[in-house]
Amino acid sequence: MSRAPPQPPARSTYRHGDLRRALLEAGLALAREGGPDAVGLREVTRRAGVVPNAAYRHFGSHAEFLQAVRSEALAAVARSMEHELDAVPPLKPGTRANSAAALTHARARLRAVGMGYLRYAWKEPGLFRIAFLRPHEPQDALPEREADPAKAGRSGLNPFQLLGSALDDLVKAGALPAERRPHAEYVAWSAVHGLALLVTDGPLHGASRQQAEGLGMKLLEMVERGI
Repeated sequence: MSRAPPQPPARSTYRHGDLRRALLEAGLALAREGGPDAVGLREVTRRAGVVPNAAYRHFGSHAEFLQAVRSEALAAVARSMEHELDAVPPLKPGTRANSAAALTHARARLRAVGMGYLRYAWKEPGLFRIAFLRPHEPQDALPEREADPAKAGRSGLNPFQLLGSALDDLVKAGALPAERRPHAEYVAWSAVHGLALLVTDGPLHGASRQQAEGLGMKLLEMVERGI
């Protein structure tokens, strides 16, 4: 009877490029499968083909590694939002800031930002959960303090900043009074994040994609009118 070939031993060094990148890719794959709780360093290093201690050459602790994976996931959320923004037709040159066209454009940008966020949550629930894992350091909890390129999309903006930019456009178009602009991100974010969780982990888990997206559009219309 033939015997299964022996498995190659785990290496203490990484010979095929960037070990840090390989570890992060393994962490992202595990998060995609099971969220933050699935991301253990032993399994990460096993998938990367190195001994467990090799991870500590790049990350000081498991918590630090989780935050690095979180940054990657936040950047992916930002790219999803940017993808939706790309579908919004640009304003014609010379359009007045407070014109009807500018107002329509600003509203479309807010809806695009919101739907990009929701669609990412519903497509990648495991990565979405780790993207909004509590930061390791309490002083990093406020999203405006997370101006880190590792958490940004190709525009250089993270999800919170993309939302802020869309709200600024509403102010310029005259749809959002300037005195109501401070902290409006938190109002809009709370509503949209709540729906994302209701569909991914809550009582709306059984909703079809069409139902979920219909609720998303209705919610975004209400957010725009309410802020």
